[in-house]
Amino acid sequence: MNIQGQSAIVTGGGSGLGEAVARELARQGAKVAVLDVNAAGALRVAGEIGGIACTCDICDTASVVAALDAATAAHGVPRIVMNIAGIGTAKRVVQKDGSPAPLEDFERVIRVNLIGTYNVVRLAAARIAALEPLGQPGGDGERGVMLMTASVAAFDGQVGQEAYSASKGGLVGMTLPLARDLAQWGVRVVTVAPGLFHTPLMAQLPEEVQKSLAASIPFPKRLGKPEEFAALAAHIVTNTHLNGEVIRLDGALRMAPR
Repeated sequence: MNIQGQSAIVTGGGSGLGEAVARELARQGAKVAVLDVNAAGALRVAGEIGGIACTCDICDTASVVAALDAATAAHGVPRIVMNIAGIGTAKRVVQKDGSPAPLEDFERVIRVNLIGTYNVVRLAAARIAALEPLGQPGGDGERGVMLMTASVAAFDGQVGQEAYSASKGGLVGMTLPLARDLAQWGVRVVTVAPGLFHTPLMAQLPEEVQKSLAASIPFPKRLGKPEEFAALAAHIVTNTHLNGEVIRLDGALRMAPR
């Protein structure tokens, strides 16, 4: 798919990896709707890239429908769907005081990262399926492309990452069946599993901790750059034969138990 002129939505686009993806798509000529639960972040990024901002809770169907309606009204039905929004947490199953971890914490991470992503996928896919295929050379019949964001924690989950790893592992497991399900409509689904990236959340850690984390990466020995994630996301859009795959973007990192 040629990015130029296409309507795109980016969840979690108000900061971090999502912001980088929104900026890269806009740089390549896409008409971008920036979706984020943080209204201020969405407005800032959208204003700087010439897109539109949509305050959106991906777990809430009415909120996602409203965002899709706004994106469609402004730019047309989004053919590019970038699912970047997510949350992280770390909590041991048995806590220091001997009590079990609160079930509510586990449920919240699963709801946002896994169910929320699926919510956006199902609602956006139904709209894309109703579109005519793109009239591109080769006649592949492509209608749209969706990216989901997992994590290396889906494979190398650390102590306390049960909820986060389960949520991201769910996205990994969902990738192929989604691609197979949506193949009849010419919609591709690809998941990226990033390692350690220099995001605003990472920047809150002490510098010594950041350096230690970077040193654990075989090569290059540094944190990933959001722009590198965005470059891969854009390539996935343009490479039509990429489908049903999970791509680790981690500098050959394999996480230690803790």
